[in-house]
Amino acid sequence: MQEHKNFWDKNAGRYDRFMRKDRAAYEEMYALIRPVVKGKTVLELATGTGLIAKNIVNAAAHIEATDASVEMIAEAKRDNQSAKLHFSVQDMFRLPYADKSFDVVIVSNALHIVPQPEKALAEIHRVLKDDGVLIAPTFTHAGNSFSGKVRAFFMKLAGFPLHSKWTSEEYLRFLRQNGWAVRKSVVLKASFPLTYAECEKTEV
Repeated sequence: MQEHKNFWDKNAGRYDRFMRKDRAAYEEMYALIRPVVKGKTVLELATGTGLIAKNIVNAAAHIEATDASVEMIAEAKRDNQSAKLHFSVQDMFRLPYADKSFDVVIVSNALHIVPQPEKALAEIHRVLKDDGVLIAPTFTHAGNSFSGKVRAFFMKLAGFPLHSKWTSEEYLRFLRQNGWAVRKSVVLKASFPLTYAECEKTEV
């Protein structure tokens, strides 16, 4: 995991500029998330510079937004203007929160870049309330267009940590195989297909 932290630490200052090309897809995603988090206590993993948290915080009761990268969290804190939003450095595989602490957990564009995503899902299962919701939007690179494959190739050359290449269908199957019922899914058009998934626990 250390090489992942180093990559994100080095690129924290450029992250928001890099994501601007997908602004329209992210606006659609914010609109999907806001009704789910309305009045809820939320945990976000892999928040990066806090793009999602800052755009949905007005709907939520409180958001704990976390990332493994110290530099990403430093960027996120710079323009945080909400008392309902708290940023901290945390390891998604070993979270400090008690069991069943959160109404909603968000992990966006992270499960494909960590080496053991099933372990992250197990930790999410632990901290999410039994009637809670997991929101897990993820870029699904496999089966992508030729231009998308070229972009993915150059991102890999630049050191971008990509561990899982799923199609949208494969990704949803992966979630189901790891203890989640997918109650809603939408594929958003972005640089790579962005598969938005809302899930509930299949075992409580």
